[in-house]
Amino acid sequence: MRSALLVIDIQESFRQRPSWAAVSNPDIVATVNPLIDAARSRGDLIVWILHHEVDNVFDPRNGHVRPIEGLSPLPDEPVITKTSANAFTTTGLQQLLTTEGIRHLIVTGIQTEQCCETTTRVAGDYGYDVTFVTEATATFPIAHRDEKHLPYDEILASPRTLSTDDVIARTEYALAGRFATIATVKELIG
Repeated sequence: MRSALLVIDIQESFRQRPSWAAVSNPDIVATVNPLIDAARSRGDLIVWILHHEVDNVFDPRNGHVRPIEGLSPLPDEPVITKTSANAFTTTGLQQLLTTEGIRHLIVTGIQTEQCCETTTRVAGDYGYDVTFVTEATATFPIAHRDEKHLPYDEILASPRTLSTDDVIARTEYALAGRFATIATVKELIG
């Protein structure tokens, strides 16, 4: 069965934000590249997904809406842009996957609990078999809802801030056995 590797929002935009200093996986490129190499060798589809917004670091006019240095789509690999949290709602992803006969997705990207988890949940609702590669995702500490207005250094120091380890664990608990199978890079590349 041919799979699709989704490379979600691993883009330079994130490295322009102060939160990058607290990212859970600063070496995400080194984690994702073996999955890309394995997918290419198997003949799987690799879909590059980039997030667009206006008037911030996700605005294409600012030049950061491109894969992080070290990740390079090949000319025949689709690069799609989205404006929603999941990779389906504002794109032609489902049509692409249907046209290619894809029923199994491998999810990687930034952010673990946002675009990656949301895409996984929607894919599950659409009937896809999804493998979520947590170690090939990245996230950031999350401020408590009452402290989102604080400067970032205060958010990081707050005992109410959810750590990246907690974010990742919560995502795995929410997805495993419901919307996805959790796998490691080693398990997928054999």
